[in-house]
Amino acid sequence: MRLDHIAFRTSSRAQAAKFWVDAFGYTVQTEEFEPIFSDGTSQGVKCTVLAPPEKKYDKAPWTTLFTADAFVPPWDDGIEYHLAPEIFISEGPLKSIVGQWVAARDGVGGIHHLAYQVADVKAKMDEWKQKGYAEFTSKEPMTCPGLTQCFTRPSALLGVIIELIARDKDGFCVENVANLMESTKGL
Repeated sequence: MRLDHIAFRTSSRAQAAKFWVDAFGYTVQTEEFEPIFSDGTSQGVKCTVLAPPEKKYDKAPWTTLFTADAFVPPWDDGIEYHLAPEIFISEGPLKSIVGQWVAARDGVGGIHHLAYQVADVKAKMDEWKQKGYAEFTSKEPMTCPGLTQCFTRPSALLGVIIELIARDKDGFCVENVANLMESTKGL
């Protein structure tokens, strides 16, 4: 399991993206897209996706076992390395799902959710339900080609929404973004 992405909702997507680019070396993966919600509009919501400075190539695994001679002792088996998470930033006018969420946090916004990559989203949902770890915002995972996702309700223990995600490639599915946002309306 690895931290796949961190999603921020903010009043200034451009300024937030600039911070991640300038301070941490992220690059813009997707400059701007507008999810279309069930009412047929984008509600004025705009999203930006940032890629971490480290790159993942098509055939490379998400997790790498690093075994350089210089690092063998005391780690005889090597070092497991996970790529840094993508950053997902959204903003929207006051009447939008995103704008209402930001306004409820004194106009500052913040981390909306942490997304963890798992091998099988449905199996992890079933496990977490059985163990009482989480309540979910949908009965089933949301899917697009190469991407499966679901959200928990904010955890009583942690106070944050967790996303479970399984992906075959980088990037986001615009249809899933809108459905996921709608599933957390009012949280």
